[in-house]
Amino acid sequence: MARIWPEDVRFADRREAGQALARRLKAYAGRRDVVVLALPRGGVPVAFEVARVLHAPLDVLVVRKLGFPGHAEFAMGAIASGGVRVMNEELPPEYLPPPAVIEAVVSAEQAELERRERAYRGDRGLTPVKGQTALLVDDGLATGTTMLAAVKAVRSMAPARVVVAVPVGSVQACASLGAIVDELVCLSTPEPFTAVGLWYRAFTQTSDEEVADLLATAAGLEEPGSG
Repeated sequence: MARIWPEDVRFADRREAGQALARRLKAYAGRRDVVVLALPRGGVPVAFEVARVLHAPLDVLVVRKLGFPGHAEFAMGAIASGGVRVMNEELPPEYLPPPAVIEAVVSAEQAELERRERAYRGDRGLTPVKGQTALLVDDGLATGTTMLAAVKAVRSMAPARVVVAVPVGSVQACASLGAIVDELVCLSTPEPFTAVGLWYRAFTQTSDEEVADLLATAAGLEEPGSG
């Protein structure tokens, strides 16, 4: 099921977008079977607001885009925690670089993925999602390749349901992802879409420190007596 609002919305920043998204997710508030998983780094400020409003635990699912050498902004695929690799199926095979080049990109991104997991979570494992509703949150969907890798990674952990929630996304990405998850929630699908950052007035890069701080704050909010 997909819940999509086609109007063009421009958010002040990721925190405001998260608050708006949380209002559309109130059906999940106060439930013990919901885990909010953010795609770092940009998805974490959005997901923090969602988790805060829903009173749900917040964690990160680290996913790395596989960019073309020399053109890193263009995704030829993505990898995620748990050894998941997804290639962009819309690309004709002849457009891809040689296998050795692809493996070099994968190796570099795998190293960064592992670095981020250590920075954000230390020795702690991912919050269990088996039998839970996994609510995957990012700041937007352009091609959807990165979120697809996240969905595949989470599916391997046997959740009861997988929900993708984003403030903004392209029509094409929302349609393709909406077909493979239990629910997709997208507040805005502007046309032409062009890029996620165009739909935020402030779209500065989220730092590792901000991610760690938000995760620590969210953990504090979940502690007994903290709310």
